[in-house]
Amino acid sequence: MQVIDVTSVSKKYKVYKNPGPVSLKNGIQEIFNNKTNQEFWAINDVSFSLNSGDKLGIVGNNGAGKSTLLKILSRITKPTSGSISVSGKVASLLEVGTGFHPELTGRENIFLNGAILGMKKHEIIAQFDEIVDFAGEQIIRFLDTPVKRYSSGMYVRLGFAIAAHLNPEILIIDEVLAVGDADFQKKSLGKMKEVASREKTILFVSHNLTAVANLCNKTLHLEKGKVKDFGDTGQILTSYMAALQKNIFEHYFETPEQAPGNDLIRLKYAKLTPVLQENQSYWDIRHPFKIEFEFWNLGNTQNLNVSLHVFASTGECIFNVGSDQLTCQFGLIRGTLAVPGHYLNDGNYVVSFMVVKDKSIILYNFEEIFNFEIADFREDTTWYGKWPGYVRPSFSFPLEQITETL
Repeated sequence: MQVIDVTSVSKKYKVYKNPGPVSLKNGIQEIFNNKTNQEFWAINDVSFSLNSGDKLGIVGNNGAGKSTLLKILSRITKPTSGSISVSGKVASLLEVGTGFHPELTGRENIFLNGAILGMKKHEIIAQFDEIVDFAGEQIIRFLDTPVKRYSSGMYVRLGFAIAAHLNPEILIIDEVLAVGDADFQKKSLGKMKEVASREKTILFVSHNLTAVANLCNKTLHLEKGKVKDFGDTGQILTSYMAALQKNIFEHYFETPEQAPGNDLIRLKYAKLTPVLQENQSYWDIRHPFKIEFEFWNLGNTQNLNVSLHVFASTGECIFNVGSDQLTCQFGLIRGTLAVPGHYLNDGNYVVSFMVVKDKSIILYNFEEIFNFEIADFREDTTWYGKWPGYVRPSFSFPLEQITETL
């Protein structure tokens, strides 16, 4: 039986001008004039359907529209166009704290969420002890404290426990489980598998392809707000991972007149290459990568060096590397940077670099030269939650038993 039908759904947001500092009067006038630079389509003409018991994984780069789609299906936001049909009780765990009333206690929010799902009071009472026990000792201790005083980890623990135990027909989970600790994420994935075994329908957004492969029978691949692919999970993930091989980027310009830059510096060549293992078709955290570039020094500038930056897709600078200083004249300059494997965590990243004179004067900043994604890899597959942080070094960290008794 079909329980979810999404037909040509799109969601548009307006991106407003940012003219810099303005007076209060002019700022208010800008708002009422409703002036915008552009329209941004978070999702565009998305269509798919699910039957009762389907488990759908939703994958794609950051900004692909995954969270927007879940908010529409959860009726948190309305689509700009298109239609959705959802049959059955829906429980959602999206952004931390979604669905909680901050002034109410944890106990009161359990009953509130159950009522929103259409549960009778006696049905909630029957599940209450199991919900609290699953959420853990910290929640038990602060069960009668207003949730506005909870940490983000406590929000996630209680939110997931409520969503998974109040017997929804459709469970929608974004990758907010990254906030929880490893033990809770492992327990949460086990609970999702238990819910899945009861022929419930699950929609699960994750960058962790192993978790998607183990949980989901269908997968939706979104790219820049549109459906790139939809179908059997094995087939979709195979093509999705193969597409990661395109993370080999190269820019080449024959002459300075064609190249980006200015009168002093022009880019001739830039290449980013992951060093993949034999028969490996996609880039994961184990693989080192190399960044190479060449640029023309057109201004006879002395004492040059390059400052290379790697950013998360959300804008944080993960690391910055400065080159040696080079005393030079007119001509072509080459630089190479090798980044080891087991350094960056899985995720999306952006590379920029600037050419600098005397370590302080920026001659030109080549912004967002490369945009790439690194996939997850784990030898230990007992936990499939998002690994926290932007770096993921592989340090030696031994444990040893030093006594056999207390």
